[in-house]
Amino acid sequence: MTQTHDPKLLMRSIIQRIATGPELSKDITLEEARAGMRAILDGAVDPVQAGIFLIALRMKRETDDEMKGVLDAIREATGHVVAEVDEVVDIADPYDGYNRCLPAAPFLMPLLAECGVASISHGAHAVGPKFGVTHRHVLEAAGVPVDLTPVEVAERLAEPELGWGYIDQRAFCAPLHNLVELRATIVKRQVITTTEVLARPIHGRRHTHLVTGYVHKPYPRIYAMLARHAGFDSALLIRGVEGGVIPSLRQQGVCFSYQHHSEEQSFEIDPTALGIEQTVRSVPLPEDLPQTTRPGDEIAVAVDVEATAQAAAEAGLAALAGAKGPTYDSLVCTGALILWHLGRERSLEVAADRIRDVLDSGRAARRVR
Repeated sequence: MTQTHDPKLLMRSIIQRIATGPELSKDITLEEARAGMRAILDGAVDPVQAGIFLIALRMKRETDDEMKGVLDAIREATGHVVAEVDEVVDIADPYDGYNRCLPAAPFLMPLLAECGVASISHGAHAVGPKFGVTHRHVLEAAGVPVDLTPVEVAERLAEPELGWGYIDQRAFCAPLHNLVELRATIVKRQVITTTEVLARPIHGRRHTHLVTGYVHKPYPRIYAMLARHAGFDSALLIRGVEGGVIPSLRQQGVCFSYQHHSEEQSFEIDPTALGIEQTVRSVPLPEDLPQTTRPGDEIAVAVDVEATAQAAAEAGLAALAGAKGPTYDSLVCTGALILWHLGRERSLEVAADRIRDVLDSGRAARRVR
């Protein structure tokens, strides 16, 4: 490891090693990755060098230690609060959001709260590469406060009538949020996209559990490794639509999980076994939804974020009030997975029945405020 406390000299040394092409680039240590990322978060290095650091790691492929180091830097810059509840479920959907379906996941938290499980989600307003509809957009459209401090969100978890909350990256890790424009300039996904969902801003007194999604096969191992490194007592990793936590509603899927920091194990989920009979993979976008274009984007047509968020909010509130449909089934599927993962129900089938009972009662809808 290069022994220097000067962030500019350190970054120069790092770039010299990681940005020398596919055959000659060298890996850096966990501590160097942490120090390099910390220098970026502190604004102590030139933005051009910050961009080179991130894209060079991506192009040579990040090692486990490099990802752990970047995560350590992010967690050092994060404001952490322990909520006055024993367990917290941390639902980490992609920060760049959704653009091919209506997101249902923002309504998992009030549903889980009605089942006695305190949970949070987190995100940001607009993050690349997708710049899609996020938890923040949907919850804001539903009238939920989205600019609370970590302490205020922790207080919501301990309130019996609430039991859940959303916390924005701007509130719990402003230095990371300040890199949004740099990340947009880089265009491609970088290590921040993988690690930011593991910042763990709100802890339970005894246990904190991660629930996140993935698409590509290498990621369950990576997320499980990083989740253990970040101190999550358990993790549930769902192969979800658009990388989120809602699996396909019409075909079998693969999930991974670990308990008590152990090695992750895979298991299959079959929606039909949970009583879900859908012809769609996810909640479809309404046909009358306005569309916009983003100049220079390979995706020629993009969703209108505000209109899509409003449609998702209306669908989510209706599902919490018992209205059947793809949003309802999405909540049944992932809600059951979470209850079963936490050991709150003996089987996925029983957990799905419990979720339906709660949705049909309409009680969870009262927690959306």
